[in-house]
Amino acid sequence: MILPPATLGLLGGGQLGRYFVIAAHELGYRVIVLDPDPDCVAGRIADEHVAASYDDQAALDHLANRCAAVTTEFESVPAQALSYLARHIPVRPSPEAVAICQNRGDEKAFLKSRGFPHVPYASICGEEDAMSAPTDLFPGILKVARFGYDGKGQARVKGKDDALSAFRQFGGEPCVLEREISLECEVSLVLARDEGGKVECFPMAFNHHRQGILDHSFIPARGVTGRLADTARGIAHDIAAGMDYVGTLTVEFFVVEGELLVNELAPRPHNSGHYTLDACITNQYEQQVRALCGLPLGDAGHHSAAMMVNLLGDLWYPGGARCAREPDWHKLQSVSHLKLHLYGKHCVRPGRKMGHFTVLGEDSEIVREKAMAARTAIGIC
Repeated sequence: MILPPATLGLLGGGQLGRYFVIAAHELGYRVIVLDPDPDCVAGRIADEHVAASYDDQAALDHLANRCAAVTTEFESVPAQALSYLARHIPVRPSPEAVAICQNRGDEKAFLKSRGFPHVPYASICGEEDAMSAPTDLFPGILKVARFGYDGKGQARVKGKDDALSAFRQFGGEPCVLEREISLECEVSLVLARDEGGKVECFPMAFNHHRQGILDHSFIPARGVTGRLADTARGIAHDIAAGMDYVGTLTVEFFVVEGELLVNELAPRPHNSGHYTLDACITNQYEQQVRALCGLPLGDAGHHSAAMMVNLLGDLWYPGGARCAREPDWHKLQSVSHLKLHLYGKHCVRPGRKMGHFTVLGEDSEIVREKAMAARTAIGIC
C-alpha cells in the first residue's frame, strides 16, 4: 500500500490527467506529470511537470527515481516506456494490458480468443488483405489499428476496392475492417479493479455521438434493461480479470438486436465517465488513484440521475466565425443543478474537448430535458 505524501507519476497531461492530479492531491499525494506539451493542463497543476517525450530516457529515469508508482492518462503512451518503468516501480495498469488496448487488432484478437461478443472483423495489414477480406464484412468500416480516436482514422467502405483505396489513404498502416452494423444504441461501463481482484462498477452510461465524437452521456442508461446491464457488468468484470487489470477500465458496447457487442476498451478513465465527478460517491479518477496505490476502492454508486454534455471548440466559433470568441458561460451558470467544468486549454480549435457540463437531479427525464435545453442555450446545434 502506497500512502500519502508519496509521489505518483502520470504519463499524459490532458483533461483526464488533470482530474487525476486533482484526485491525487485531495488524497494527499504529490504528482509528477510527463507530457511533451509544455502547456498541458495536467502539468500546470501538478507538483512537477517534465516536458519531454514519453520515450525520453532521462525523463523516464526521473520518474523511476522520484515516484512510488506510475499510471497513464491515455493508451497511446508507448508500451515500451511503461515496460521500462515497470522494471523499477509499480505500473498500473500493466504495460501488457495497455498494449492490448492501444492496438485495435490486438484488442479484437484478445476479445475473440476469450469468447467475448464483438463485431465481426478482419485484420488488414497489406493490400492483399484488403482484396481478400470476407465479403460478409461489407459494407464495413476500415479503422487504423493505432492512434485512431473520435472518429479519426476511419472510413466507410462498400466493397474491396473501397477498402483498398482507404487502406492506401491511411498510408498502408495496419487496419481493422469491421462489418457495419445497425445499432440500437451505444453504452459504456467504467469500472475499477484492485490488485486483489475486487471490482467496483459505475452505472452504465448511454452515449450519443456526433461526427464520431461523444456529444453526451446519460445515467441511468435509457432503454437498457436490467438484464443487459447485468450482462455488461459480467463481461466487463471478465475482461478485466482476463487482463489481470489493476486500475480504472472502460468498456464500450454496441447494443444490436437487444444484445451487447464489445466495441472498444480504454485502459483509463473515460470521457463518458465524467458524470462520476458530480453524480457518484467516488469518481473514476479517485478510483484510479486508489487502485494505483493499493488503497481500498471507493463506493461507485450514484446519488443522482445525470447527463453530461461535451463542450467542443466549435462553441468558440459561432456560425463558422473565423476568430475564437468566449461563449457566454452565464447561460450555463444560471441553470440550477448544473455543474460546469472548463479544462483551461489555451489553444481552441473545432472538435477539441474544451470542457463539459453535467446536470443532476432525481427525475431522469427532467434531467435530460434541462440538459438538452442548456445544450441548445449555449449554442450546440
